[in-house]
Amino acid sequence: MGKAAHTAADTAITAAAIAAERRELADLLDALTPGQWDAPSLCAGWRVREVVAHMSMGFRHRTGQVLVELVKARGSLHRMTDRLARRDAAAHSDTALAAFLRTHAHHPWTPPVGGLTSALGHDVVHGLDVTVALGLDRDIPEDRLQILLDAIDPRAFRIFGTDLSGVRLCADDLDWSFGSGAALYGRGQDLLLVAYGRRLPAGRLRGDEVHRFVTA
Repeated sequence: MGKAAHTAADTAITAAAIAAERRELADLLDALTPGQWDAPSLCAGWRVREVVAHMSMGFRHRTGQVLVELVKARGSLHRMTDRLARRDAAAHSDTALAAFLRTHAHHPWTPPVGGLTSALGHDVVHGLDVTVALGLDRDIPEDRLQILLDAIDPRAFRIFGTDLSGVRLCADDLDWSFGSGAALYGRGQDLLLVAYGRRLPAGRLRGDEVHRFVTA
């Protein structure tokens, strides 16, 4: 009984974090200029608008529609999501793309694996793909960040193209580390991006292996 109650409480906390994250991101996106919407993100090949369109894909497309698109992409999840993101980014206004997050703040969508925690990671990481690339100073609330840092799983690294071999992630602002090897220092939210396979602008990370994790 105690374990079930704990699980139910954790589920409620994560669901509330997802809803808050989506609403806050929608408010932030509403304030962007047209030039910022068209600026590059941390996701290679995607502008801010493609990232935001992708974030709400699971809310707006039924499973059957996604499977049809996956067949069209010859089974490639990457090609499928890229095609949908580009199509939806062209089809909807900036205001509509932001509104999709706000109106679906409580949508129960989750990625194929990982449940609600992965859904929170999807929102937080893609939000950082936007804000870090634009140089916007947005702090992820520590409770949300801790959920995601505690859930980092090496089994997912292949999906994101993450290579942390010989590296230990060490947060400057939290009591958290991950891995073993040469220390890579940075804020917890920047190290979360590293764990999700992102390369960051110079100056956000420190360590002997920093060259592996920054943009050229």
